[in-house]
Amino acid sequence: MGPDNFKFICDYLYRESGLVLNEEKAYLLENRLMPIVRKYELESVDTLVTKLRMGALAAAGPEIVDEMTTNESLFFRDTKPFEQMRSVSLPYLHTARASMRKLRIWSAAASTGQEAYSIAMVLREEQEKFGNWKIEILGTDLSKCALMRARSGIYSQFEVQRGMSIQFLLKYFSKVDEKWQVNEDLRAMATFSEFNLLHDPSKFGTFDIIFCRNVLIYFDKDTKSAVLNRIARVLATDGVLFLGAAETLLGLDTPFQPIEGLRGAYGLPHADENEVARHRVVAQTV
Repeated sequence: MGPDNFKFICDYLYRESGLVLNEEKAYLLENRLMPIVRKYELESVDTLVTKLRMGALAAAGPEIVDEMTTNESLFFRDTKPFEQMRSVSLPYLHTARASMRKLRIWSAAASTGQEAYSIAMVLREEQEKFGNWKIEILGTDLSKCALMRARSGIYSQFEVQRGMSIQFLLKYFSKVDEKWQVNEDLRAMATFSEFNLLHDPSKFGTFDIIFCRNVLIYFDKDTKSAVLNRIARVLATDGVLFLGAAETLLGLDTPFQPIEGLRGAYGLPHADENEVARHRVVAQTV
């Protein structure tokens, strides 16, 4: 790909999705965009980008963003956040939300839905405590294609074997031909919506738990800070944010602070009472 076209597509992806690419990722760009090249019967990725620059193939723009931002996902990825949600956050929130009996959780980079359904399975395992609560799980992503798969809840044998126990597979999935589908009652616990993390999420309301995992690593420092500050505005004052195992807030300008005893978990300071400390107390008793 020519240098001008490479710069154009990098700028375009950054503007539309926050994704940062450097020249070392040129090979990734070429590989990911080849299906679009073939779809439009073009000669090369260079031709695709040239047409986009000229405004002759505007429909390909969202498809390019879709291809470049669809990332790998698996059930119960890294395990620890889901264990901490079950053993620390849910017990705390069961007491703190006792009067409302309502819980809202956001999977902010839901991809093809494995994270949202993992959250749903954790809550279903706590049915005795939360069975008559109103539970809302929202999964959002920039990729229309990924969200279509998430809504279907259909996964290959390879996908369901990654991170999930055979007990959960048999309990929460049904065999559909050569694939597996999340059971209808579990699918009903999660809704999926298209959303760009570069925009304001306030339309979704406030959440008690937010998973924003393995997406910040693709952003530069300023974009990370901006995304996290928007997330902070929709997290309950005593809520918890879970980040990916390789993600950190060091050097970022955000109101979040680590919750001692919980790896990769962050809370907000509160003017009247430090509710983050409540999570810390629970964490230390586990």
